[in-house]
Amino acid sequence: MTRLNKGEDIQHSRRQFLIGSVGAGLVMAFAPAFTQYGSLLASEKIEKKLFNPTIWFEINQSGDILVNVTRAEMGQHVGTALARIVADELGADWNRVSIKHVDTDPKWGYMVTGGSWSVFQSFMPMSQAGAAGREALIEAGAALIGVKPAACTTQNSQVVCGNQSIDFAEVVKRGQIDKTYSAEQLEKFSPKKASKRSLIAKPGSALDVPLKSNGKARYGIDVELDGMVYARPLVPPTRYGSEVKAVNDSAAKEVRGYLGYEILTDPSGLLQGWVTVLADTYYCAIKAADKLKVDYRKGDTAKVTEEDLIAEGEKLAADKSAGALFVEHGNIESTASQANKSIEGVYRTSSALHFALEPVNATVEFCDGVCHVYTGNQWQSLFLPVVAKSVGLSEDKVIIHQHYLGGGFGRRLAGDYMLPAALTAKAVNKPVKLVFTREDDSRFDCIRSPSVQHFWAYWDDKNKLQGIEHAAAAGWPTKTMAPGFLIDAVDGKGKIDTFSISGADHWYSLKNHRVRAINNPLAQDTFVPGWLRAVGPGWIGWGVESFMDEVAHTQGVDPVEFRLSLLDGKGKNAGKAPEAVGGAKRLAHVLREAKARSGWGRKLPKHEGLGVAVAAGQERTMPTWSACVAHVKVDPASGKVTVLKLTTVMDCGTVVHPDGALAQTEGAMLWGLSLALHEGTRIKDGQVADNNLNTYTPLRMNDVPELDIRFVDNAEFPVGLGEPGLIAVAPSIGNAIFNAVGARVRNLPITADAVKAAMKG
Repeated sequence: MTRLNKGEDIQHSRRQFLIGSVGAGLVMAFAPAFTQYGSLLASEKIEKKLFNPTIWFEINQSGDILVNVTRAEMGQHVGTALARIVADELGADWNRVSIKHVDTDPKWGYMVTGGSWSVFQSFMPMSQAGAAGREALIEAGAALIGVKPAACTTQNSQVVCGNQSIDFAEVVKRGQIDKTYSAEQLEKFSPKKASKRSLIAKPGSALDVPLKSNGKARYGIDVELDGMVYARPLVPPTRYGSEVKAVNDSAAKEVRGYLGYEILTDPSGLLQGWVTVLADTYYCAIKAADKLKVDYRKGDTAKVTEEDLIAEGEKLAADKSAGALFVEHGNIESTASQANKSIEGVYRTSSALHFALEPVNATVEFCDGVCHVYTGNQWQSLFLPVVAKSVGLSEDKVIIHQHYLGGGFGRRLAGDYMLPAALTAKAVNKPVKLVFTREDDSRFDCIRSPSVQHFWAYWDDKNKLQGIEHAAAAGWPTKTMAPGFLIDAVDGKGKIDTFSISGADHWYSLKNHRVRAINNPLAQDTFVPGWLRAVGPGWIGWGVESFMDEVAHTQGVDPVEFRLSLLDGKGKNAGKAPEAVGGAKRLAHVLREAKARSGWGRKLPKHEGLGVAVAAGQERTMPTWSACVAHVKVDPASGKVTVLKLTTVMDCGTVVHPDGALAQTEGAMLWGLSLALHEGTRIKDGQVADNNLNTYTPLRMNDVPELDIRFVDNAEFPVGLGEPGLIAVAPSIGNAIFNAVGARVRNLPITADAVKAAMKG
């Protein structure tokens, strides 16, 4: 598959930027460096669609500015953030800016929304596009009002020169603009200085709020097509190896509106043993499917349990020859053999579900040989080829029409739910709307794999920490769904899913440090491991920061001061421009700020405690510096843990859209709390044991603590915010429990029984 090169987006790929008057408007688009068509005007190149990967924005003759957005909207207001970057550089009137989420036409380029990458990847190219657009508008506007471009600026969608001005609308109507900027010319445009910005990092409402408030926002589940029928899938007993032996629909025929069933054969191999039930209403499809009797031949994992998966992970993590090297610094073997003292700890997390409010769904129709898929998805470019293979079409004959997502959280990075809809629509030659019930959605989820982390720490005879060894075992999402993203181990021996180990390459300075990334093959065979919000760091951070606390207490040092002593910003932890200027010193800064804001060290009532953790998610190549202090209360009789307050300080560089940043961080922190104390499932007989909210119990409103969130005010390069707020929450809670009652818990979610057992042990 195509590898996504994030660095290319920051360092400016070798593309031209076209600005041309086309039809009744002005279009601005990136394009490759042309040879055959090099003599054409920018407007001609745009008219001939000689651009790739995307049109960025358009201005019509009324002066309305449309920003085309390839990123998926799932509550994070990503379109607003990207539009603010363009509009600020243009000098636009925000009230005249709108956004459009586009389909998978190849002209829009590679489409993925995840990893907290959207603003990070888009900031520089969209800033430069906006700046180039501003220059072109100034040149055309200055000519129309008879002044020199150097004397002009833009503000509120006008080209302004002293007391004279001309609206963008007039410039578009009267001016003929044809400009082509080379990659080298684009690189000369730097984003505006913070003091010159009017939109970026300023308060403002999100552009999609009105539609979501008045009910006009269209989610995948809202799609209705003429002549469509409804389908419900029957999820087979095992993800792999299930076969349909026989189907008995005699009872289903008693349901009014039942239209029959289809046994699906999927050339892509992702769906194995699938049956879909058809009806004239969704209600009837649900009822008929409940009455359908399917005789299956089950796959080999039909009896696998959570305990089996954890046991396999423990065995692998303990085997120092297992896995592939992700970090190798110093000489850990020599350190271990010469150690005067050592400790070890094993940390685990349970299987976890995405449980988005909107169950996965897709509506599909075939028109004139083209497969149209209507859904909300996070990684269209990954699954469009899979859909094409499944229905036997070339990729140019499949279009995914993007809709709002009623929650993504990484589940919709996989588009596997499109396949049963597409195959059923092909079989019946009608438009098909397929919606998973909550139970179906849970059983078909690409879950966060259960995980095991094993740590060893070594000291010399002077009680100085000399090194840490770390092994992490889990199912790997990327191994199944996007193997082209696997990287080579640092010693070239084996492959690694960085999305399942990021965070283990932390910013602490250690003399000796080894990390092994280990795939759990039993997990890989039992289900499709998925990317869940914060991905690897979401569970890696639990182990790393909990164990660092153990190390601090073993050494007899305050956990905050211990961390600060290792965040010296030296060597590989010095950071680099543009995304990590300051390196570990910025992580130390947020830790000091969180310490002060939380009142770290103050005397607390009995059975209450403060715990600390830091994180630099989402990845070393895109660090968002954060520190979290949890204030908890523990009932020693029952073991119940109550989180009273979470204090978080975040440094994400420039905060492009403050309202959206706060909302994302609040949501991420609350999910971190949910995963820490309330949320988790287990595998039973090869399937998730919990499939609805009667037994799967995420955070409830009465368990929401006080949140104190602060963003560091600086003008550094903006990095991601969708996920980092989650990472430090669980370990800060675990560490607070230890400080409250002396109980070290090592499994997520943290149960009352586990706390009681730890207190006794």
